[in-house]
Amino acid sequence: MKVKDADILIIPGYTNSGPDHWQSRWEQRLSTARRIEQEEWVKPVREDWTDTVVAAANQAERPLVLVAHSLGVPTAIHALPRIKSRIAGAFFVAPPDVANPDIRPKHLMTFGPYPRDPLPFPSVLIASRNDPYCDYDVAEDIAAAWGSLFIDAGEAGHLNSDSGHGPWPEGSMVFAQFLSRLEG
Repeated sequence: MKVKDADILIIPGYTNSGPDHWQSRWEQRLSTARRIEQEEWVKPVREDWTDTVVAAANQAERPLVLVAHSLGVPTAIHALPRIKSRIAGAFFVAPPDVANPDIRPKHLMTFGPYPRDPLPFPSVLIASRNDPYCDYDVAEDIAAAWGSLFIDAGEAGHLNSDSGHGPWPEGSMVFAQFLSRLEG
């Protein structure tokens, strides 16, 4: 599948993805990408966030590819049962452990727990070995439950601009490879 054959839905996490974040850069570069805009980025409410994703996803005119980072991952996962558009694949990066009682801010736990059913479409989950929001083993377990291809990003923090992953060329290459394997 090529970019022009898909509707690419970028789903940022808590506090949104700033201008230097790889999601913002991809949104500018990928002609069919559009970003989810949440009304409340600082005090997310699971139902509101998932409703926003469902509404945007159901407007897709081409097969849908989800690109979720951080809190965008559980948001996308919880939205899936109500998405009527055909999802060709999902690219998940740095999912937070929303079942961890030590997660901060605490209200992020309202996005848990993750459903454990296998996903009915191809997916990739990329995790870091030193992500402050999710232990590596937890991310690996989530990927296994969903049937996602699991990619070890090494010690890469939260895979955001704060951890030096603004441009993130490695992620871009993995995404291009993933997209090329999806069926339109």
